[in-house]
Amino acid sequence: MLFTITGKHIEITDAIRLHAQEKVDKLPRYFDSITQIEVVIEGNEGGKQCVEIIVHAEHNDLLIAKEIGDDTYACIDLAIHKLERQLRKTKEKQRNHKHSIAGEIERLQSQGSLESEEDEMT
Repeated sequence: MLFTITGKHIEITDAIRLHAQEKVDKLPRYFDSITQIEVVIEGNEGGKQCVEIIVHAEHNDLLIAKEIGDDTYACIDLAIHKLERQLRKTKEKQRNHKHSIAGEIERLQSQGSLESEEDEMT
């Protein structure tokens, strides 16, 4: 898993980098096909911090979480929490989709409708 952290109008300290790395390292437990994670921290003139975390996963679109607040560490934590929910939901959809297709095929086979359709085609 590739991890990058970028600061716009703010200097990324070792403490911020370490905090973000520790939080991001926990994400693969929710979704195992994560290939790349980007963390972008932007400092604004008003003292607000904007943290955006972008997750690239195999066979999926991007998953993005954005949080704005006064404390950079709190924003990282809240953005990670949002991503955890997105990753859980994505994984659940994948599992349910696989099971619904298999269940539908089994149901049709048990009713004999699949077999009768094949007989009509030949």
